Amino acid sequence: MARIGLVLHPTRDCTAAVGQVADWARDGDAELVAATADARRVGVEGVTPVPAEVLAGTCDGIIAMGGDGTILGAMRLVSGRPVPVLGVNLGHLGFLAEVEGRELREALTAMAEGRVTTESRGCLVVRHRDWEWLAFNDAVLARVPGEGMVSATLSVGGQPYGHLRCDAVILATAMGSTAYNYAAGGPVVSPGIEGVLVTPAAPMSGISRSVLLAPSEPLRLAIEGGSPAMEFDGVLGGRLKPGDSVEVTYRARAGQLVRIEGSRSAARSRVKLSLIDLPYLPGELLELLPREQRERLGEATDPRQP
Repeated sequence: MARIGLVLHPTRDCTAAVGQVADWARDGDAELVAATADARRVGVEGVTPVPAEVLAGTCDGIIAMGGDGTILGAMRLVSGRPVPVLGVNLGHLGFLAEVEGRELREALTAMAEGRVTTESRGCLVVRHRDWEWLAFNDAVLARVPGEGMVSATLSVGGQPYGHLRCDAVILATAMGSTAYNYAAGGPVVSPGIEGVLVTPAAPMSGISRSVLLAPSEPLRLAIEGGSPAMEFDGVLGGRLKPGDSVEVTYRARAGQLVRIEGSRSAARSRVKLSLIDLPYLPGELLELLPREQRERLGEATDPRQP
């Protein structure tokens, strides 16, 4: 019997989607588990509550329901024992999601029939003194208002490379190139390429262009000014001060993403990326469509629909 773990968005209502997965697991003789708080929150029959360490250490696969943050959290959760993670978008953009909420039933059928593959993803390992953080998308040293700009010296492979003075230093994987790196003017990199992107946000001086480093090149950032906050995949991790430094390495094959045969996720991601550059909100874009199409689209994108 396979054990499938659920990782759910902390606030979004995932009950209907979890119900679909529970029916699928019951028909396929699979055991469905979720972290205790998530299982109690949705209250769906057939979902067994377990401690987070059991979820991370015993599942054969993970279904992450929410947005990119939920998917990244699931990948970090099982990074010590990487198992396939299927991302289901119940949010807005969902670049990393393989399927939209309305496609969940089809995706579960494809999984049951074996029409799936997996893709490996690397992550950044950031070390400072006695702690270590992982980031599958990006690690960011960001300016705190009133604390001055981020001023840091970059060393690559033990050799001084250059100086940065900016609002934020963004360290991104190829998979994370479409996140903060993209917003700061950095390049979009194919997720099939391994390496570390270094991109300054709003640079005042020093390095002003993105740098792509090889996965075998460890880098070091020595803080010379400012007291930047550290974010790892959007999660606040603490603060640094002048005199501190962080060491960053790349860990290959730290996670696995499920790909469905015939999936439209790649095409959707390209469209989503192009829409980011438009000066309209999603609701304003819908207003450009005829009323009948708006109504049909609203029904199709409602995650509560079966």
